[in-house]
Amino acid sequence: MNAVMQFLQATFGPLVLVFTVSNLAAMGLQVRMPEVMVALRNKTALALIFVWGWVLGPAVGYLITKVLPLEEPYVVVVFLCSLAPCAPFLQQMVGKARGDMGFAGAFVPLVMIGTVVLMPLLAPLLIKGVTINTASLAKPLLLTILLPLIIGAVIRHIADKGATKIFPTVKKLALLSTLLTILWALVIYGRGMLNTAGELALLSMTLFMVGMGLITYLIGFGMKQNQRSVMALGMGTRNIAAVLAAALAIPNGDPRIVVMTILWTLWSVVLAAIGAKIFAKLAGKIVGEAQA
Repeated sequence: MNAVMQFLQATFGPLVLVFTVSNLAAMGLQVRMPEVMVALRNKTALALIFVWGWVLGPAVGYLITKVLPLEEPYVVVVFLCSLAPCAPFLQQMVGKARGDMGFAGAFVPLVMIGTVVLMPLLAPLLIKGVTINTASLAKPLLLTILLPLIIGAVIRHIADKGATKIFPTVKKLALLSTLLTILWALVIYGRGMLNTAGELALLSMTLFMVGMGLITYLIGFGMKQNQRSVMALGMGTRNIAAVLAAALAIPNGDPRIVVMTILWTLWSVVLAAIGAKIFAKLAGKIVGEAQA
């Protein structure tokens, strides 16, 4: 049993790397530059992405850490997650929500670039009591988040048919590595997850994701419903790949940081699925009223 646990612990880091790179490469392969260029001309959307992502997110995170008496490792995760909007499964959820897929395709790379640039700069300012070096944090984000995303987007741009051909394989690898990462984490940190779920950490995740989703959906500044649903799902969910990369870059980090990050991954899938179902009903209602 000890040998099995040692194997799982030794392979968890490389598995997280495969999980991160494959998921971001898959996201990059879905990026279409014309959609990105349209989004770049939408000044309102750009402003909202920045304000919601790296002003509102940290503000909500800060408020939660002041209201709830969280232990330090959980405070670290709340702040790291507050700086990393947009889950890798966003586009699947947007499809279920009947959202604007073109807007989602442009939303993803813009948010990822923002995360890679701003998380290393803001994390040391927000998180006290834990040594976080900007350069040490930026390096894994650049190599495991931004680089695979760019490579995937470039392949899509210069070889559309080739990107379409390899996408299913990359997507399967991303799905498999995600499932294995969760399985490894459950075995290694399962007891810690039960303890964490029984504490205020789970409540802090719920408050953050629901709060961000509601605020960004309701305050849309004239955006269409199917774009507001993209914004809400993107800002309500978190880029756990980036958070894991950042968490593993913290020297002598408390294991509970990884535990809560994995638990956040599982819980965000549940909440995002519920949100997508609600948004789909709202979209259907709008279509029905338009046809009446």
